[in-house]
Amino acid sequence: MSLQIMVPDLPESVSDATVGTWHKKVGDFIKAGELLVDLETDKVVLEVPAPQDGVINQLLCETGQVVKAKEPLAELGESAAGIAPQIAPAAASPAVANDTESNDILTPSVRRLLAEENINPSELMGLGSGKDGRITRQDVLHHLEQKKQEQPSAQIVPAISTEKNNEVIPVGQNETSYLLRDEKRVPMTRLRKRIAERLLEAKNATAMLTTFNEVNMKPIMDIRKKYQDQFEKRHGIKLGFMSFYVKAVTEALKRFPEVNSSIDGDDILYHNYFDISIAVSTERGLVTPVLRDCDAMSLADIEKNIKLLADKARDGKLSVEDLTGGTFTITNGGVFGSLMSTPIINPPQSAILGMHKIQDRPVAVDGQVVILPMMYLALSYDHRIIDGRESVSFLVNVKSLLEDPTRLLLDI
Repeated sequence: MSLQIMVPDLPESVSDATVGTWHKKVGDFIKAGELLVDLETDKVVLEVPAPQDGVINQLLCETGQVVKAKEPLAELGESAAGIAPQIAPAAASPAVANDTESNDILTPSVRRLLAEENINPSELMGLGSGKDGRITRQDVLHHLEQKKQEQPSAQIVPAISTEKNNEVIPVGQNETSYLLRDEKRVPMTRLRKRIAERLLEAKNATAMLTTFNEVNMKPIMDIRKKYQDQFEKRHGIKLGFMSFYVKAVTEALKRFPEVNSSIDGDDILYHNYFDISIAVSTERGLVTPVLRDCDAMSLADIEKNIKLLADKARDGKLSVEDLTGGTFTITNGGVFGSLMSTPIINPPQSAILGMHKIQDRPVAVDGQVVILPMMYLALSYDHRIIDGRESVSFLVNVKSLLEDPTRLLLDI
């Protein structure tokens, strides 16, 4: 008696998926609920578990194959006597047991990296630096680096033939040496392809311009320094910069509704809600999960929700609902050291705000030169719907709110 494991129903607006990493092979026993394969879509990674215990009789799709909903993925059969293989305790392999246990707590991104590098999870047992000893991507990369260092490096001495006596001699210090070079070809993921398509769409289908300003971050830095410990003790999370950015942007969007609108055919669609997309960098590419109803959130609520979405993004757990419906985007290249950039609009939105590295710079204040922690702001906007006056005024409003954050509390 066999059972076909099918492609699950795909999220709305997703027509097909690409078969990613197989976590079992033909002949392996799999338990109900245990992960069988990852399916990559344009937006999220779907995990397909086994519906019941059994043995993998056949894999009906290859890695990289495009599949649609309800297509068969694999054939699951019953094991001998309809039960899982029994292994005597004395003969049971601790490494195998530990490998199975570790696979259950590996994130999709870690499993994918292990598969690409052909690493058995048992090699990293006891080396996990994550929560509850979980293996992280950094642990895998560190393990790979150690393996490279442990491998004896073979010394290759190029040889040449002299014109004088045709003897083959080693290349000396003054001779030309030959280096062995290598290349690695990796298929582009569905998410990366979709990101490329959307970036080109934004460049080609919008009249995009960017306006710049700078903001003095000292007032916010002073607040964080003064209240960080009390805030973390009260709310269980650190007070970061992003919550101030989101609050300032939300208030500015209320005053400039054109920036919170989008083009729908021949109409302009004004959004009376404030769903802010936050750009998050992952190993699969840049994703923009959405913080909904930001006008109703406190600073603590914003920090908690940003952390939740960031964790889900890096673990490959974001749903389509997490990624759709934003009305404005904030991206913070400053976490990677970017001093200034021109961010690209996230369609169908009409604007995106880029935050950057906070850097001490000499600034003229009341006729005196002082050193202040300054940050450049960059607002890219669609000139078809937002005029220069609104874009510049919006950015100046964000700047003033950040430089005097008490206005956020007083709603002035």
